[in-house]
Amino acid sequence: MANLRDIRRRIKSVKNTAQITRAMQLVAAAKMKKAQDQALAGRDYAKELNGVLQDISEGFSEATHPLLEKRTGGRELVLIISTDKGLCGAINTNLARAVRNDSSNTADYVTVGRKLRVMMEKLSKNIIADFSVKDPVPFADARAIAALLSKKFLDGTYDKVSIAYTRFVNTMSQQPEVVQLLPVEPPTDAGDNTDTNDFLFEPSPEDVLSAILPLYVNFRVFQTLVEARASEHSARMVAMKSATDNAKKFIKELTLEYNKLRQGAITAELLEITTAMKAME
Repeated sequence: MANLRDIRRRIKSVKNTAQITRAMQLVAAAKMKKAQDQALAGRDYAKELNGVLQDISEGFSEATHPLLEKRTGGRELVLIISTDKGLCGAINTNLARAVRNDSSNTADYVTVGRKLRVMMEKLSKNIIADFSVKDPVPFADARAIAALLSKKFLDGTYDKVSIAYTRFVNTMSQQPEVVQLLPVEPPTDAGDNTDTNDFLFEPSPEDVLSAILPLYVNFRVFQTLVEARASEHSARMVAMKSATDNAKKFIKELTLEYNKLRQGAITAELLEITTAMKAME
């Protein structure tokens, strides 16, 4: 009977765990939908912004700006966007691997998210700033981060600024990426092959560039934050669904084992009663 009590206790414990993971799954699913919508909506705006940059760079190659200045041999600053909480699959582990593979050993870091910040601190990496971002991601938070990154690039402290984040592909797939933010590299395939000689920029291409580039940097940081947040909620929803399904499967196995033991105990009791009755005859 002790075994039966143990199994009943385990079934109760697993059921409680399943209720928790189910609740976390539902919460993650609600947040996931909002984050996915935000990420997908931002891609259309980013495409148009890239198109404007391409038009200027192809039509007015002489246009210059400090954020376009290419420098070599200098230090690198990497913005790492991870998660504050766990239970979201392997996205932080995969992102850490991408950072190790794609950034220099002497790079400095700006972190968003507790998970990789803690890891970088354990590795004795130099973290110059840490930011906290609300959920859903507000543009003001991205603007503050972009301002720091731009300042460090413009004052010559760093010659290259990169962003390490997890790009949202779909609910089941998230891809870690390390992309260059500064110097800005105007895209070469974002436009629609329109003849840029037909464009007139007022007051000048340089002035338009001065207005567009800070906006581009701000939005690029914002979009990576949104993509990372959509990836986090998607991965957590999938992980919690898998945990809930596994818990239900385990409950079935425990229930089957419980019933077998219970049936065996009842059979043994019946045999004892039958044997005792025969002995009394």
